[in-house]
Amino acid sequence: MNKTGYASDPFYLRHETEPHPENPGRLTAIQNRLESSEFYNNLIPIQPRKATAEEISMVHDAGYVASVKQSCSDEVRNLDADTVISTDSYDAALLSAGAGMHAIDQLIEGRIHNAFCAVRPPGHHAEQDRAMGFCLFNNVGIAARYAQKVKGLNKIFIFDWDVHHGNGTQHSFYSDPSIYYSSTHQYPFYPGTGAEEETGTRDGLGTTLNLPMDAYSDDDDYISAVENKLIPAVQRYKPDLIIISAGFDAHQNDPLAQIQLTTDCFGKMTELMMEAAEDVCDGRLLSMLEGGYDYEALSDSVRLHIQTLLNPDNPEA
Repeated sequence: MNKTGYASDPFYLRHETEPHPENPGRLTAIQNRLESSEFYNNLIPIQPRKATAEEISMVHDAGYVASVKQSCSDEVRNLDADTVISTDSYDAALLSAGAGMHAIDQLIEGRIHNAFCAVRPPGHHAEQDRAMGFCLFNNVGIAARYAQKVKGLNKIFIFDWDVHHGNGTQHSFYSDPSIYYSSTHQYPFYPGTGAEEETGTRDGLGTTLNLPMDAYSDDDDYISAVENKLIPAVQRYKPDLIIISAGFDAHQNDPLAQIQLTTDCFGKMTELMMEAAEDVCDGRLLSMLEGGYDYEALSDSVRLHIQTLLNPDNPEA
């Protein structure tokens, strides 16, 4: 059994967004599902800390970070047509980014083998200078930069399996060969990025791998793409850390898209990424929540994801 960290915090519920699909009920469903599982007490708790504005600015413009803080103080309700905020959203977003950084501390120090961060607001659509698609700050991007700048890791591989392409993450590192971004996502679909020919630019050419999936793609389509394209890319790149942008909205029961994955597929993809991490980076793997909007599908998929991180040889135990 692995030492698997689990980060969450009740403060995330204070990012109040109802009746928006990205709402506090998502985390409540996850937490209730985990607490009723037999393995919950085997997880190693990670208490998120707040990121500083300077840490957020490793990925985002300082002026944008300040504007989010001010908008929350001014009780602005929307940062854009899709992105709802409340008074506590800025602090919740700092705590979301901080969860990933604290998990990386634990990983590098060898206290845990892998980790899942149940955070909100999510992050992968957030651009350098603006909010987008329910996202304020790019949690996985900030975690990746923290791993490099503070912890001294050289190369990071990000796998984004959310049903929507992570435009913000891709754009943040599109010309940077030290952070490899790969995504499986429904295409064409929101946000419109993620075509197969988008492979990076300048020094980063070849370190973006988009695996666009047709609507109604299923488990076999995804597993084939991961096994035949993504895993070989990980093996060639040899990162020091793998980060998963773990959205669960590609589930067949999710209302926001048309991909037809079963819960079991998320377990299988988790297993494949764990095997790849063992091969290239001593098993170091960090997973951070992105989307997933059907409470039952989301909580069941997260449960299996974490259970696999904890005990890949017998995830149903």
